Amino acid sequence: MTSSRREFLTYGAVGGLAVAGLPVGSRLMAAPSWKLRWSPDPKKDGLRAFETIEDDRANSHPAGHPHIFAEDDHWRWNMHKVDRDTMTDRQRQEVTGMRTGSSSYLQMKSGETWRITYSMFIPGSLLATTTFTHIMQTKQPGSGTSPITVTSLRRVSGRQTIEHKVIEGDVLVGRVDLEPLHDKWIDIEYEMKIGNGSAGSVRWAVHSGGTTVIDAKKTGVDTFLADRVRPKWGIYRSLGDTSGSLRDCYLLIKNMKGYQLA
Repeated sequence: MTSSRREFLTYGAVGGLAVAGLPVGSRLMAAPSWKLRWSPDPKKDGLRAFETIEDDRANSHPAGHPHIFAEDDHWRWNMHKVDRDTMTDRQRQEVTGMRTGSSSYLQMKSGETWRITYSMFIPGSLLATTTFTHIMQTKQPGSGTSPITVTSLRRVSGRQTIEHKVIEGDVLVGRVDLEPLHDKWIDIEYEMKIGNGSAGSVRWAVHSGGTTVIDAKKTGVDTFLADRVRPKWGIYRSLGDTSGSLRDCYLLIKNMKGYQLA
């Protein structure tokens, strides 16, 4: 009996799958892609966009309240020289997490990969310091835990810089001059593969006026402590600066989005 062309093609396709070790009838898995999980609106969501708010938690400066609030199309963090955290050698005005409902928020777990993007305005009054000034962190929730990664304004040999580091191993992901980025909106892309030991990776990119200022990545880094990872934004700085750079200042952020690779 002569086989038809259709029978031959069907047999050939099935045979090809068998040779390749794929089960007949299996569906090809779609490649992972970025899924938008969080896209808050300052006007609609206000501070409900975040999991927690750390606004002058020591009540050191009631006259300055609120220090954190939504304003037009962005969120604003105010910091005054007189503000103090519960640990009085430092200042803190920060928000944490990505809230998606009245009682729900995103949880970034070990083995997952996330991308967070936002636009940021760093005024000339928010200067790099000789000690720590963090404007974005990732941490394990809970008191007393160390940061996992930090974006910091740091003076290096007298030069003002903005940098991103992985804390475990003191791994510098990237560093660029801060002064050209003052008093303008810049765009941040941040990607983290969450993994313990050497299973993690971090990508940090800064764009200004359509130009990529830096796009740096580190692999084989530790990006997990326990439980989950939670981002923080705002101003968290030491009072130990020796360059005279502590001033009344503020920080603006807008266009915040969170994506998961799934």
